[in-house]
Amino acid sequence: MSETTTIIAEIREDVGKGASRRLRREGKVPAVIYGGRKEPVSLAVQHNDLLHATENEAFYASILELKVDDKKAQQVVVRDMHRHPFRPLIMHIDFMRVSAAEVLKISVPIHFVGEEESPAGKASGVVIQHQVTDVEIAALPKDLPEYLTVDLSEMEAGDSVMLADIPLPEGVEIPALTVDEELSVQVASAIHVKESQGTGAAAAAEAEAALAEGELGAGEELAEGEEGAEPEEGVEPEEGEKEGEKEGEKEGGE
Repeated sequence: MSETTTIIAEIREDVGKGASRRLRREGKVPAVIYGGRKEPVSLAVQHNDLLHATENEAFYASILELKVDDKKAQQVVVRDMHRHPFRPLIMHIDFMRVSAAEVLKISVPIHFVGEEESPAGKASGVVIQHQVTDVEIAALPKDLPEYLTVDLSEMEAGDSVMLADIPLPEGVEIPALTVDEELSVQVASAIHVKESQGTGAAAAAEAEAALAEGELGAGEELAEGEEGAEPEEGVEPEEGEKEGEKEGEKEGGE
């Protein structure tokens, strides 16, 4: 466990859209704390301090200390956070109180290790894909890990790692698997990649084959939406086309 992050907040009495806009102009973020069999409380947090805290990955998947108006700190987790669509601004954040005796469900990141040392990582034409990068776990606050580790050092080409294969610390469960083992999804896989994959080479080869078989006449355009239509080598455009081009050049130059 890394050092606990402490968030300083203050109670706000003024609520609503107008009040939230005023808070943001003052460099603060509207916030709410709820849960723990207590009433929700509206808060305000200094924006820059909060933004700095969010740069740490553990902020989203660990227990934080929330200190309100110089009172005793409360243990909380982040339940929701809204960011501005394109500016580096946090618009709103929700905290949930944590009880030491209650199981907590939270999403934690997956860290993949040993990828470069694995047989698949060293093989030519093989790519290791990460299909899942975070997973929801259930644990008491004292057992909550900041992340789960998946070791790929033994992965061979064609291998895959399933959700059920992830080693879990003591006291930690993956709720989806306790409901149904068949919900185990692929977390990582090592696949062979063809040279032409994703380059459009296959489409070009099909077009050339069609021309060779006479399916497309010389100079005939591809169907609407297809790309790569080019004049066949050695075929001159018709006279009408040449004249149309010259007229277009004259009009464009006037």
